[in-house]
Amino acid sequence: MANRLAQTTSPYLLQHADNPVDWWPWSPEAFEEARKRDVPVLLSVGYASCHWCHVMAHESFEDDDTAAYLNAHFVPVKVDREERPDVDAVYMEAVQAATGHGGWPMTVFLTPDAEPFYFGTYFPPEPRHGSPSFQQVLEGVTTAWTDRREEVAEVAGRIVADLAGRSLVHGGDGVPGESEVAQALLGLTREYDEQHGGFGGAPKFPPAMAVEFLLRHYARTGAEGALQMAADTCAAMARGGIYDQLGGGFARYSVDREWIVPHFEKMLYDNALLCRVYAHLWRATGSDEARRIALETADFMVRELRTAEGGFASALDADSEDAEGRHVEGAFYVWTPEQLREVLGEDDAAFAAAYFGVTEEGTFEEGASVLRLPGDTGPVDAARVAGVRARLLAARDERPHPGRDDKVVAAWNGLAIAALAETGAYFDRPDLVERATEAADLLVRVHLGEVARLTRTSKDGRAGDNAGVLEDYGDVAEGFLALAAVTGEGAWLEFAGFLLDIVLEQFTGEGGQLYDTAHDAEQLIRRPQDPTDSATPSGWTAAAGALLSYAAYTGSEAHRTAAEGALGVVKALGPRVPRFVGWGLAVAEALLDGPREVAVAGPVGGELHRTALLGRAPGAVVAAGEGPGAGAEFPLLVDRPLVGGEPTAYVCRHFVCDAPTTDAGELAAKLGG
Repeated sequence: MANRLAQTTSPYLLQHADNPVDWWPWSPEAFEEARKRDVPVLLSVGYASCHWCHVMAHESFEDDDTAAYLNAHFVPVKVDREERPDVDAVYMEAVQAATGHGGWPMTVFLTPDAEPFYFGTYFPPEPRHGSPSFQQVLEGVTTAWTDRREEVAEVAGRIVADLAGRSLVHGGDGVPGESEVAQALLGLTREYDEQHGGFGGAPKFPPAMAVEFLLRHYARTGAEGALQMAADTCAAMARGGIYDQLGGGFARYSVDREWIVPHFEKMLYDNALLCRVYAHLWRATGSDEARRIALETADFMVRELRTAEGGFASALDADSEDAEGRHVEGAFYVWTPEQLREVLGEDDAAFAAAYFGVTEEGTFEEGASVLRLPGDTGPVDAARVAGVRARLLAARDERPHPGRDDKVVAAWNGLAIAALAETGAYFDRPDLVERATEAADLLVRVHLGEVARLTRTSKDGRAGDNAGVLEDYGDVAEGFLALAAVTGEGAWLEFAGFLLDIVLEQFTGEGGQLYDTAHDAEQLIRRPQDPTDSATPSGWTAAAGALLSYAAYTGSEAHRTAAEGALGVVKALGPRVPRFVGWGLAVAEALLDGPREVAVAGPVGGELHRTALLGRAPGAVVAAGEGPGAGAEFPLLVDRPLVGGEPTAYVCRHFVCDAPTTDAGELAAKLGG
């Protein structure tokens, strides 16, 4: 018999709809039930492509005895962290403060007032490695609730007070300048892995936003060391197991520092951010490898993640069925020498094993290897590589595919729109710009819909129930602004402005600080507010970047002031933790450069427009169009006539404009950084 989750749209919640656990979605009714029964709430937070979430579900939530105990002594509440990032953020902060670490599945016990008093992540079905079993935890919490209620209340009160005291005061500290950016670069250099690229040790995450900062810093200052770190990191990832050498696209992270073995789930946000990074690396260096990776990653997103409605799904699972029918991590992606021989025959299998680093002992588990490009094979026959790759890809396609989390997350689709629009424009792939436009149309039609406020998710063309958070507004605005630059359609600039006005009205506090939830959102035990970039730009830095670009397009003083107020946090954090405010630093580079405003009075897609889009000046905004109506679409095009009847480009920054030019070479020189 299905539980209450059967009525939800979240693929993760629907995975639990047939559990014997009597799950509730996060709702006032669930806490009312706990109050009525005088029992604690068990809050379990995860997401659809999370490996250990599946393991705990199978071991505990599908177990009848465990479920019976849970149902009798708790009100169980299930949350998809990707649908409710605000709930996840608040309780994850409490878990990390109490235990020193966090992760998913997240298991938190709450009072009926939603105050947390006991925490954990994955709990095994039997005690192991010093960790109690889930049953022991449930019994211990029940005993504490029944016999030591005052103690529970005291702990809960202390935690809530501690969280309330953590409110940020950044903002209004002034904007980051040359000295903060220089300190941030030095900090990144110290953490840089000279041998393998990237930053820090294992596990190693793809540092897309830090690389954007490095590329912008190089464009603005000519610092070769910044470009070298960016290029070498991108090359190491592209040749590693973290990149799918057959199908394109990146896995979420590498378990080792050499990029050999990934955690195999593929997230939309990683691929969107990295697609854009490799396109920008190509723009800076002309690297063929960067061009290939940008296009293959764009094609992966369209082929594997695009939904029937034109949006982009959230993720592909790490797990799938192996040849024995077991559900295991990486089964779809890894190869043994024997499997290569079955598909390719002896000669080509030996060639492929050397080229892709497949060994007899294996680089992964049970003698299997993750395909990568170890690069010690000497010169290779490109046609032979292409043939081998095509045959392996066709054979892999016959394997059981990983599951797909089909929900469309607004923020991540915003990132994908920006990546596909720019990649399509750079490499003359109008189909990619079309896919970006279709995703943007879906966001306007379904996520904005009738309510004129952004909804966080949709599935099968139906909007979810959860309000958009700051990152949704910031990233979708970023995507719309990129689309406006590429297509010359001013409607996207208008939509971005509409979203950013909501940021000013609903998400902005005193002195420029920003909040992750709107002023009128559901009140949690604390209002979430995190300015640090993790796997994606934080809402704070995403909004700062979009506000700055919008101000450059429109001359709006209010948006410029809000962007500068928000960047106070980058001034504070950039020199101290540059790896965790990479997008904020990239926005700071745009501010230090102007950003430049480029108006092209001439045809969209013409030589001058293309030259403007390929300009490397950090965060430069581009408006293109011709004829009397162009100024109505883009304020930058008002009173910008053709010179001598020729398409003409105007470049301005800091309220000063260069002489107009009709020469593409001259325009390129003005935008070289």
